[in-house]
Amino acid sequence: MDFYKLYQDLFQYMKSGPLNRWLDDLIPQLEERLLENPHGDLKRWQDALSRLPDVTPDHVTLNTSAITANTTNPLTEPEQQQLDQSLMALSPWRKGPFELFGTHIDTEWHSDWKWDRIIPHISPLKNRLVLDVGCGSGYHCWRMMGEGAARVIGIDPSYLFLTQFEAIKKYCGPALPVHLLPVRMEEVSANLEAFDTTFSMGVLYHRRSPIDHLIELKNTLRKGGELVLETLVIEGKKGECLMPEDRYAMMRNVWFIPSCDTLSLWLSRAGFKDIKLVDLNKTTSEEQRGTDWMQYQSLDSFLDPTDTTKTVEGYPAPLRATFVATK
Repeated sequence: MDFYKLYQDLFQYMKSGPLNRWLDDLIPQLEERLLENPHGDLKRWQDALSRLPDVTPDHVTLNTSAITANTTNPLTEPEQQQLDQSLMALSPWRKGPFELFGTHIDTEWHSDWKWDRIIPHISPLKNRLVLDVGCGSGYHCWRMMGEGAARVIGIDPSYLFLTQFEAIKKYCGPALPVHLLPVRMEEVSANLEAFDTTFSMGVLYHRRSPIDHLIELKNTLRKGGELVLETLVIEGKKGECLMPEDRYAMMRNVWFIPSCDTLSLWLSRAGFKDIKLVDLNKTTSEEQRGTDWMQYQSLDSFLDPTDTTKTVEGYPAPLRATFVATK
């Protein structure tokens, strides 16, 4: 993968902007990740990416439920077949939905529902520099761009998510300043203090040290910048927190699930102010489910079949909270 070409616009921006210091660390990381030690399936996914038909859309929509690219003239039958096969080869698709030339990528998550719950409560993204931590295939990055962000940088270490993102970018915005970097939060240069808004959605409970994660997020923000934090929570009092004995909803890498009051305290101890709980939502099997584009187990399999208020391990079923806070 020629990542110098892939990130040419981003590197140029970083050279002369507030992210210059990150660039010094980032290029060696990308060399190691994409050139020296790539994932074993990366070539297969890149081959699928290269087989996508060269079609130029007449219309792209980034601010509706499905990220959409359409053309006035329908694709030929071979082009449509080539598109569908190439996109399906990039399965499983978890975050979306997307609509490309009549092909609806029905992702596991209705990520648009989460976005609709969050967007009324955050500062307008117009002209802001935005970081999306744990961005998956980048669905929310496109929604951020649709809200007028000046530039959006998503980070997620998954090679599959990077390839899915590049498939969408091919049709929805090859020249737009929206990027996905295959790095982890802990690999981002410390104390950047550069972003106007930083999102962390569905990440905190995967961190062994959640307060360290909150401090890392705070240090990406300029003074007065805004954190949008979405994570699993439990019902409970200040100080209460669930630490699963082994798995939670069949996930091994879940460490701490705090009550809302506990998480508010964590945010305060990490140095945030103006801390607001803006949404509390129980995940349903309508929002997270298996589809033709994600044929593995999903929420229905993770809940107790006799009592859907509990996970199969007996813990409270997924409850998600969104907090907004200021550095």
